Amino acid sequence: MTSFAYKDGEMHAEGVALKAIAQQVGTPFYCYSAEALRAAFGEFAGGMKGLNASLCYALKANSNLAVIKLFGDLGAGADIVSVGEMQRALAAGIPARRIVYSGVGKKAGELAAALQAGVGQINVESSAELETLNAVAGQLGVKADITIRVNPDIDAGTHEKITTGRKENKFGIDLDLARDAFAKAGKLANLRVVGIAMHIGSQLTTLDPYRAAIVRVRDLIQQLRADGHRIDRFDIGGGLGIVYADEQPPSIADFIQVVGKETAGLGCELTFEPGRRLVGEAGVLVSEVILVKPGVSKTFVIVDAAMNDLIRPTLYEAWHDILPVRQPRPDAATIRCDIVGPICESGDYLAQNRDLPALSAGELIMVRSAGAYGAVMASSYNSRPLAPEVMVDGMRFAVTRPRPTIEEMISAERLPPWMGN
Repeated sequence: MTSFAYKDGEMHAEGVALKAIAQQVGTPFYCYSAEALRAAFGEFAGGMKGLNASLCYALKANSNLAVIKLFGDLGAGADIVSVGEMQRALAAGIPARRIVYSGVGKKAGELAAALQAGVGQINVESSAELETLNAVAGQLGVKADITIRVNPDIDAGTHEKITTGRKENKFGIDLDLARDAFAKAGKLANLRVVGIAMHIGSQLTTLDPYRAAIVRVRDLIQQLRADGHRIDRFDIGGGLGIVYADEQPPSIADFIQVVGKETAGLGCELTFEPGRRLVGEAGVLVSEVILVKPGVSKTFVIVDAAMNDLIRPTLYEAWHDILPVRQPRPDAATIRCDIVGPICESGDYLAQNRDLPALSAGELIMVRSAGAYGAVMASSYNSRPLAPEVMVDGMRFAVTRPRPTIEEMISAERLPPWMGN
């Protein structure tokens, strides 16, 4: 994460000191490095050279408009899982034809909105959805381009809550039922089957699950073609992992090489849908120490960021490295502590049992690798305003989502008429 480094004793995002942003914006806040975002995209673009392939950024990882637009301007499409994400992609300037609509529970109205917008591909995940989409497309007088997402029953070896490619997961159509689904789709007048899709999970740190899943789907493609189906696209999905602690995820080049090797000769256009790998290490969360509370069994460092700002540690038992924004001396003593927020929940923590340089009230900390599934999963629990988001580009920075005031939060609500004013 070279875009975030100590310079003159202070942590910087590219050429901007995080302390300077905190003084202007307040804490907590998310900070994204445009340099790191471009670098991650560049690795994918370089690896895809020579392949008939496209990249659709998975908005669920980080749906900040500035982030979406940066990738869109570089040529990315969008992988979306809701109409809200579709509207964000369109607002950021991504053409509808470069949008792929995934997700297991699309309502008829949502499918209609996608078709009316001209979304380029809908990934269907059940036989029931085939029927719904066919009816909606018929009502609109259009033909919907679809892929069918299959579940290859591959254990991705990742966290239980973010694996998506096993039979017990809700995603996709079981491989054993896929031929029936394609046969059904081929008989529906308002659908045009253009390919097949898969996605086996998130934060994968080895390529073996990808290889195994592609081999299974590749064999299915041959069967489907023998059945008379035209399979022109193979949507690989995303899920490639990043560094949170001491992981050693595969390089993007190695990942694409495996995909290219295992799909060679299929004649399919490939679609990659990275999210976390593009944005995860390009973002940090900055927080201020409120107070330090020594206890009998451990010391608590209470900060102004909480589980509502970054829920991953509470939800996934996730590890995020934490560093002081002011560079500690090499010989600085450390303390064993929990970094916790002010929310009224025992599960409100950013880190537990960490050895960190001694911290005091008013100091800033930086939570690393917070660019994915950070701000996008935040809430206003305890009536805490959402943390602002900031983008740095070289020596400049801008707030891309401001912190709402309490008054703005309250003004969005309404009393029922019988309660009066």
